[in-house]
Amino acid sequence: MSIILMILVGFVIGIVAKFLMPGRDPGGFVITALLGIAGAMAAAFIGQALGWYTYGQPAGFLAAVLGAMLLLFGYRLLISNIRHHTV
Repeated sequence: MSIILMILVGFVIGIVAKFLMPGRDPGGFVITALLGIAGAMAAAFIGQALGWYTYGQPAGFLAAVLGAMLLLFGYRLLISNIRHHTV
């Protein structure tokens, strides 16, 4: 049951991140959920490195959204570079 909850919360985080960073993004439910889950993990990792969170403590919702936005920004840069360098 916790995996289903993680996917649903990741999807909500991914939706919020995509809403706050408007633009065209390929990907549906799966990419949005993975973006949210990875954003939460990135926020927790960065927060632990900065001493904001202890080991095993999850990131908060806002930090997870910011992490997802950071990953979405990087994803957009990667995709735009690939499109511009492909002949």
